[in-house]
Amino acid sequence: MGSTDPWMIAEVAGPRRASVITKAEVADAIIRRARHPLLIVGSLSAEIEVDDRKLIDYLVLLAQKGGIPVVATAQVGKDLLERDLTPDRQMAAVDIAQRLADPLWKGVDGKGPHDLAMFAGLPYYLTQTVLSGLKHFAPAVKTMTLDNVYHPQASWSLSNLSLRDWVTTLRSIIENLEE
Repeated sequence: MGSTDPWMIAEVAGPRRASVITKAEVADAIIRRARHPLLIVGSLSAEIEVDDRKLIDYLVLLAQKGGIPVVATAQVGKDLLERDLTPDRQMAAVDIAQRLADPLWKGVDGKGPHDLAMFAGLPYYLTQTVLSGLKHFAPAVKTMTLDNVYHPQASWSLSNLSLRDWVTTLRSIIENLEE
């Protein structure tokens, strides 16, 4: 398993740091317990090679198997459409963060506020900024990062993982959701 040092050395999370997801079963339990999860897919997911696929391919499977609404940031919406997944919304990461912090917002699908926001494929610095804002101004929204770097501002985060360990973890999360 990888380390739990922030990927950016100067990143200081304060007294509360993300709990490390050590097993795929932990991530699955968090996702299943959520009443209304949301997956935020960043543009880097279409560029990052993870084993024999792109990260976006794993995220599409995760969303489909878990029945999770998806927000596409930047230009990744077209990449999701090419993979037969229509995002529920396409908006900037900062905009989705502002909406998640609004307790009156009814969610991307109008079914009520989201209680779990999962992030993957966003630039590290942007993810950290968004997570910090949600941590301080939206305590009802729990956050999880699915990148292979530790994000101390999240509620839960994978540790700093090698590509091999990361793909194994992603595949396990997806397989466990199928059961």
